[in-house]
Parts: sequence; C-alpha cells; structure tokens
Amino acid sequence: MSRPVVGIIGNHHLLNDTYRIHGGGLMISDSVANVTGALPLIVPADPALVSIEDLMDSCDGFLFPGGRPNVHPEEYGHEETEAHGDFDRGRDSVALPLIRALTKRGQPYLAICRGYQEVAVAFGSTLHPEIRDLPGIENHRMPPDGTIEEKFALRHDVTFSDGGPFHRLMGERTVRTNTLHGQGVTKAGPRFVIDGRAQDGTPEAAYVADAPGFTLSVQWHPEYNSGIDPVSRKLFTAFGDAVRMWSAGARSVPTRAIA
Repeated sequence: MSRPVVGIIGNHHLLNDTYRIHGGGLMISDSVANVTGALPLIVPADPALVSIEDLMDSCDGFLFPGGRPNVHPEEYGHEETEAHGDFDRGRDSVALPLIRALTKRGQPYLAICRGYQEVAVAFGSTLHPEIRDLPGIENHRMPPDGTIEEKFALRHDVTFSDGGPFHRLMGERTVRTNTLHGQGVTKAGPRFVIDGRAQDGTPEAAYVADAPGFTLSVQWHPEYNSGIDPVSRKLFTAFGDAVRMWSAGARSVPTRAIA
C-alpha cells in the first residue's frame, strides 16, 4: 500500500547567490516521512507554476513550514517597513488561499512558525514584526551563536487551554518547546483560536474554529528531534493519522474532536 502524500510548501532561495531554487528543510521532510508516515513532496510556491486545485487533488495533506521571509504586511492591512525583513510574495500567493481552501474542504494541514503566521493571516489576524520590542515580551529569536542543538534547545514553556485540542493531544497542559521566531500574532482573527501561550503571553499554538478537518498550528519548531521528543512526536503522529484518514477516503478528524 502506498503512503499518503504530504505537500511541503517550499521556500524561495538563491543558491550560490545566483541560482533561484525552491527548497525545504531536511528535518521537515524527515519528520513527515518517519513520524507522520507519509511521502514528503516539496511544492514550488509560485502561483505561475501550481494551482490550488491541482495541489489539493495531488496531495492528501499539507505542511506549511517555517522560512526566513515573512508574510508581507499588505496581507493583513499594514504597510511594509524595514523591520518586517524579507518577503516571499510567491509563497504568500500560494499559501494563503491554499490554507483557506483546505480549511473549507476539511483536508488536513499542519503549520509551523511562518506557517503558523500564514494561518493566522489567512483568517484575519495581524502580526508584529519584532515582538521582543513589545512591553513584557521576551526574545523569542534563534540564538545567533552555538550548535544546532543549542539553537533548537527547549527554552520556554507553552501552556494550553484547559480541555482544548492541544491539552487533549499532549495529555498535559504545559509543555517545553524551542523558540526561533521574531514575528508574532498580535491580534487574532475571529476564527484563529489561540490554544497555547508562552509564559510571557506570546501566542504559540492555535487551530481554526469550526473547521471540519485537522488545522493545528504551532509557532515553535517541532521538526527538531521529532522522532524522540514527546511533544513533537505526538503532533506529527496526530497529523499522520488525519492524513491517512483523508487518503483512505474518510473525512479528516476535526481539530475539536482530537482525543
């Protein structure tokens, strides 16, 4: 029996500062293949190359990963500033309508870091370009120095809503996660339900209200050590269950029904 297919939204890069590519992180592909149990497929996030309909018909589920470029502020009604950093308008043009279409259809997706912010923006939320500048907010950015292990080290707690989908999935209300982001959600849209926060109040886990399918999104990076970290493993495993249900012809388990 063939594995279900998970489309991983690619990021635009320049190879050797000259050659344009769409790429994805090895940790993401490894997590999809070895924890979710699906076939990872990198999607070139360019509306000139792919259509939303073709993508949804070709893949069983989708993963919206992190990426250095940020969602363009025009997508949530703000003006561009230097603080917003780099952008990938091609990914914006694919990811945002794809998220809305998947949510409506009930097709499962998992969103991470930038992906979390894409889901937020797709459903009417706003972002702040540098949350560490806000009163009382800690620095959530990746440490500039050190090994990969040090950069992805577990650095803060995330506490989930009592009885919410993340609490039910994890079996505990507070978990320890890494943190590698500069932007953050400041005003949540009406359907973007914040289900977990860091100790400084930063939104870190969410789902889409009244969605018929799996829509879990996290601000941290669970792909690191996903095979052995209990929090990461539960997240990717639950996503895999939803993707297999979709592949088998059953409707994905709604986020609100996660046990």
